[in-house]
Amino acid sequence: MKPRILNFGSINIDHVYRVDHFVQAGETLASDSMSTVLGGKGANQSVAIARAGGDVRHIGRLSEADQWVSTYLEASGVDISLLESVAEPSGHAIIQVDRNGENSILLHGGANQGFENASLESAISEYNSGDYLLLQNETNAIAHAFDLAVSQGLKVVLNPAPMSNDILSLPLEKLDTLIVNLGEAQALASQDALDQVVDTLAAKMPETRIIITLGERGVVLVNNGDVTKVDATTANVVDTTAAGDTFVGYFIASIVDGLKDLEALDRACRAAALAVESFGAMPSIPTLDQLES
Repeated sequence: MKPRILNFGSINIDHVYRVDHFVQAGETLASDSMSTVLGGKGANQSVAIARAGGDVRHIGRLSEADQWVSTYLEASGVDISLLESVAEPSGHAIIQVDRNGENSILLHGGANQGFENASLESAISEYNSGDYLLLQNETNAIAHAFDLAVSQGLKVVLNPAPMSNDILSLPLEKLDTLIVNLGEAQALASQDALDQVVDTLAAKMPETRIIITLGERGVVLVNNGDVTKVDATTANVVDTTAAGDTFVGYFIASIVDGLKDLEALDRACRAAALAVESFGAMPSIPTLDQLES
């Protein structure tokens, strides 16, 4: 029986604006277009896991006014039985996408910041040793979920985005997998040079699989003392918003599916490259059939 994946993560409503350049202080800038789409790192990664063929259950909180989100997630293959409907506003983000496909994001936590310990304890208690818990950093109660999972023998995967000082207080050496971009890795290591970052994180987390994503420069894998570089897949960049979440979801789904690390990284890189060739976050996450076609 395959391990199960439980994702404790954010659900956001993204308001996405296409602009010539990111708005500056004191500037009023007209957008070329605007769209409202489902997002949030947690929800994006759950959908990526599902579209990669994985079985994922999502712990999340959502405004009563946004029940269309539950329908969308379920239609995407995500188990929504642990979604909580609440009176407060859902989390949301204001996203600018410039002419080069780069993005700038303003985030409001909303319902994502109201999780209670009791509900997490109930959800995580249903999972067993060897199952996976995926965490990001757009919700409250990350530390409690982490401790619960470790105490029950779950494999914890952390994508600490957005990076904050609270992450530094977590028992990171107990992670099964850490997935970070270069900026997040530098913050965790208190180093700038990539070689120093790798050495520092490997020393701090000797039993953790560490993955550092470098955008168009590819990925660095650190595992059991070995350091491996994987090249990125060439892409025609339209919008990078979903690249990281697509990568995380595809990697975890691939590992659970039995792929070796390098095979999983290759699949995740190809999925991320395909995602950046389409506009929007969740709509751009490819299915496994699209990836393999």
